[in-house]
Amino acid sequence: MDITTTAVTAEAHASGYRLKFDRDEFLQLVEIAKPSIIFRRGKNHLFAYLGFVMYSQKCSDKDFKAKIIHAIEFSNYSWDT
Repeated sequence: MDITTTAVTAEAHASGYRLKFDRDEFLQLVEIAKPSIIFRRGKNHLFAYLGFVMYSQKCSDKDFKAKIIHAIEFSNYSWDT
């Protein structure tokens, strides 16, 4: 599965709800979910899992084996059509 397919699949399954975690719990969740991509915006690391956006502000890029993609914006507002 390529990066585009992975991102589209995650987006289709993610709601507007976000769950915030401390470092240790977030790293445990990453081990369970095994995301191939983790997004970073500022100090937030994020990925979609179980229909939610999971994130933590307590990690560094070095904590992950997954590919880190740096985003320029993080928003919980849906697209306005």
